[in-house]
This record gives sequence, C-alpha cells and structure tokens, in this order.
Amino acid sequence: MQRFASILLVDRRGWLLLQERDEHPVIDPDCWGFVGGHVEDGEDADDAAYRELVEETGLRLEPPALRLWREFGVFHAAYDSVDSVRVYVAPTDATDAEVVVGEGRRIVFVDPREVTGLRLTQAARRIVPEFLASARYQELIP
Repeated sequence: MQRFASILLVDRRGWLLLQERDEHPVIDPDCWGFVGGHVEDGEDADDAAYRELVEETGLRLEPPALRLWREFGVFHAAYDSVDSVRVYVAPTDATDAEVVVGEGRRIVFVDPREVTGLRLTQAARRIVPEFLASARYQELIP
C-alpha cells in the first residue's frame, strides 16, 4: 500500500487548486488531480502535505493551516493496491499568478462548476464531488 498526502486549497471564489498532470506520472498521466504526492517512508503524512505543497506550487503555509478533511482508500492499477489518500484542505488568498509549477503541466484554481468536465485522476473523480458536497467546503468559502 502506498500513502499519499493530497491538498485542496479553496480561494475566495470557492475555486479549487488543481494540477494538470503531464505524460510522465505512473498514476493517471494527462489528467487533472490534486497537488500532493507520496508520503516518504518514515515521514508523517501531515509533514508530507506541507512539503508537497511547497515542492509543487511554491506556496508555503504554516501549520496548522492545512487541516485533514478525510482519508480515502483509492485503487491505483499502477501499484495494484488500494492506497491511502489523506486529503488536507485550507482556504487561501493565493492566486494563479503566485503558483510556481514544480510538477505537471499547470496548477491553477478551477471553477467547481467546470471540474466535472475535466479528465480527472482516479482519486479526484471520487473525492472532489464528495468534497464539493461537504459542509467543510462550505465552511471554506468566505
């Protein structure tokens, strides 16, 4: 089983920060998904979330800004396993202009009404609709 720390930042419009993956990832190439990635051996998942956010976006939040929303089991065919995906969420004042893409084609805030029209990763297909329907998402919208 692999462990992943995934991050959903919500801007003042209620838009979600998502990453368009390029052709290189083992899991879900050329799809839209979460900022985040593998939790390293011996690494705490909370620490991994902050590390991945900086590595992939250049955005730096200080603990306890990222809050664990939920943990999911997601099957990844590439690993032939059901993997742990911990989803961390936070509000942000950041804009697309402040994001420095460290991985993937692009990382931008996406209108939630447009998310379902994107080619989403396996994890995002399952998790994003649940998040958008959640009380936690509503709490993050100013």
